Amino acid sequence: MLTVLKQRSEVRALSEAELVELARQGGENAIRLLIERNNQRLFRAARSVLRNDGEAEDVVQETYVKAFTALASFRGEASFSTWLTRIALNEAVSRVRRRKPSSALDALDQAVSADAGLVSLFPLSLAPLPADMEAARSEMRQLLETAIDGLPEGFRTVFVLRDVEGLSTEETAEHLSIKPETVKTRLHRARRMLRVVLEEQLRGSFAELYPFDGARCANMADRVIAVLRGA
Repeated sequence: MLTVLKQRSEVRALSEAELVELARQGGENAIRLLIERNNQRLFRAARSVLRNDGEAEDVVQETYVKAFTALASFRGEASFSTWLTRIALNEAVSRVRRRKPSSALDALDQAVSADAGLVSLFPLSLAPLPADMEAARSEMRQLLETAIDGLPEGFRTVFVLRDVEGLSTEETAEHLSIKPETVKTRLHRARRMLRVVLEEQLRGSFAELYPFDGARCANMADRVIAVLRGA
């Protein structure tokens, strides 16, 4: 049975391990705060596999249900957030497998290796645009989300955990139970693939950059003519 063991202000000052211990005792505030702290990471991780907001949200909910009803099985060998992320990824992958057979990651690695001649990708910045450019920000976010959704699953998940969620190479490796070297390789390839996709999508828009027409063009002409007349 859930109960309020500590006030909300007290709970916020606790470490993850202390929150987990309170959650074991049925502390509702602790559970709520653990959910609040992990929501974004779990959603992003699940969505990187499923490429669907609704399904990802369902996976996040299922992850919390599984975790908080089986806290006795959490031994603290990894952080609680890592444990949650593994549950979420396993659930997401299971859903994909039920939907359709997944491609072997080794085959994907071989396919990407064939693109060794592509220019290396500089790290992408996913920082939001200024607040007064809401439409442009929304358009850019959609463009990036579509491009990321197009990445093969293994690379997509690594990219989301590293470049979107901001985890370190070691943390990402721990979350996915792979070697740090594998994380680095997949991240490099994911960035490179994104570079190619984004360049292709944006190429047609380059001619529209820095417009200098209409009233601006007319005004410039007027100013130049005025200067010439004065001379």
